[in-house]
Amino acid sequence: MLVLAIDTSTPAVTAGVVSLSAPSPNTESPDAESPDAVETLAVRVTVNPRAHAEVLTPHVLECLAEAGITPAELNAVVVGVGPGPYTGLRVGMATGAAFGDALGVPVYGVCSLDAIAAAVPTTQSLLVVTDARRREIYWARYAGGVRVEGPAVNSAGDVDPSPSTLIAGSASHVDFFDLPVDPAETPSPAGLVTVAAREILAGSVPAPLEPLYLRRPDAKTLAERGK
Repeated sequence: MLVLAIDTSTPAVTAGVVSLSAPSPNTESPDAESPDAVETLAVRVTVNPRAHAEVLTPHVLECLAEAGITPAELNAVVVGVGPGPYTGLRVGMATGAAFGDALGVPVYGVCSLDAIAAAVPTTQSLLVVTDARRREIYWARYAGGVRVEGPAVNSAGDVDPSPSTLIAGSASHVDFFDLPVDPAETPSPAGLVTVAAREILAGSVPAPLEPLYLRRPDAKTLAERGK
């Protein structure tokens, strides 16, 4: 299956085309299956928190061209739904939804922190952090690849690093914690698709896209300002 993956939850504007294959029976253990095969065919990343709207669609088109496929060949779309800033998330989710609607394919939303964790090959307790601005971080904790805490937004000083033994995420924020650092900094196309792989392969009807803002946007309506 061919999957378009998009994430704009961080300053990195990410798009990619990923090939997803169903697991095959494990010949050594007939009752077991091998993991899903996830192969990145093309990826584009631009680190610019103000360029989401300008570069995302060109990134998608460049990835399709590099992968040698047409939009009509896509089987699904996966979009990171945050947590992340309001404007960035809105661009990525709207773009993913538009492609899904135009092509008649399902659009799966996944937690962007989960996508970072999916790219870290470890069974250790993992802490993932990204920039939430306002001197705060978005964070979640994982054990054996499963999220066990979060996502949440706090100041770094209010997040207890224990029992985590490894950290991944924003290079500007992992140093707040005295933990070994994995190089995964932002959601990758392969990580995004890995999180949604079971649903995609099963042909599940995706839930409506719901952004994980975790707090109210800075912009307020006139009514809200009046209060």
